[in-house]
Amino acid sequence: MRALLHRRGFRTLLVGQGVSALGDWMGTVALMALVLQLTNSSTAVAGVLVLRLAPAAAAGPLAARLANRWDRRKTMLTMDLARVAIIALVPLIAALWWVYLWAFLLEAAGIVFLPARDASIPDLVEPDQLEMSNALVLGSSYGSIPLGAGLFALVAWLCGGLGGRLELAPVFWIDAASFVFSFMMIRRIRLGPERHHTAHEHHVGFAEAFRIPLVRSVIVPTVSAAVGIGVLFSLGITFVRDTLGASNAQFAVLIGLFGIGAAIGLVALQRLDVPDAVAVYVAVGMQGATVAIMSLAPTVELADLGAILFGASTAAALAAGMSLVQRGLSGEDRVLAFTAFHVLIRIGLSLAAVGAGIAADLLGGVDWPLVGSLDATRVVLLCSGLVVLGCSVAFARLRNTGTIRHAMEQSHT
Repeated sequence: MRALLHRRGFRTLLVGQGVSALGDWMGTVALMALVLQLTNSSTAVAGVLVLRLAPAAAAGPLAARLANRWDRRKTMLTMDLARVAIIALVPLIAALWWVYLWAFLLEAAGIVFLPARDASIPDLVEPDQLEMSNALVLGSSYGSIPLGAGLFALVAWLCGGLGGRLELAPVFWIDAASFVFSFMMIRRIRLGPERHHTAHEHHVGFAEAFRIPLVRSVIVPTVSAAVGIGVLFSLGITFVRDTLGASNAQFAVLIGLFGIGAAIGLVALQRLDVPDAVAVYVAVGMQGATVAIMSLAPTVELADLGAILFGASTAAALAAGMSLVQRGLSGEDRVLAFTAFHVLIRIGLSLAAVGAGIAADLLGGVDWPLVGSLDATRVVLLCSGLVVLGCSVAFARLRNTGTIRHAMEQSHT
């Protein structure tokens, strides 16, 4: 890791992403708090999560077009400036439609930014440093969730005397400042040369990503990992509080253990040094098995252990999947692949979260042989875990038949 952090370009990118991720999680919590303040409706707050689905479908084609016409550095710089303006405007008008509009545009800008960022990492590190570099970038993005939530609470408390939506305004402006910092860091980075199509050349659209053999091969495990995250995200608090009878403080501990597990998984991925495709299907399978077993946990202590395993398997699956794409593709194909990667993750996460919530509301308890009586939350968690596990087995069979290896060879040609 020391050698990796000595690489100036990657270190600069990592610092910028860490700061912007911290601000972004503050802003995400602030968006939910602002919607609750405006409506006093938990359903309206859930709308913020739903907005993570629509931008993925709308911004995916946009990201593909920008990948064809702009270089990655310009794309990242433009999207950072766009997010500065978007997030700064949120607290100016006290209307739900206004908040939803800018939340949608903020997520759309992120969808365009992320593929360009991930496709740039191989230009900044050595090939044998990809797993650790992906681990650090993912860690900076998701490891800052508890810290971002804590800083939101601190800033909101300090500004509580302002009253109304003004007490949340400084949080949004701090978030905007974090994107300014990211912009300044990216300006200092120099990437390798890129080939760009002229106006007379074939137009590359978002659908082109799914014609890349390697992309088609990693779709199943990518979406499976996102489904596991979405289901647990949607039903986690209900499972811990209502099914296991735990407190809010115990739920907060479980969330923290997710982060600890993610760090363990990323370190293990680097230390074990297994092929990326193997790491993907093993980690996704472990994630599915963990969710299925957690659904049957009789105590919160066993659920805490499951939280660590879930965090470890999820982080390892995503990091290994990123490395697989980075090694197998180059140039515009790599950017298109990461566009599909992030779009599919968001679609899978959003659909799973919403679908799990609806299924849990519609289902009643069941009484099955061997496992006994299960409430609706346990049933949905168990079934989703088994589905993810099954998808992992399917991906493993693809690798064993040589499909993944053939896809990588085709991608190189």
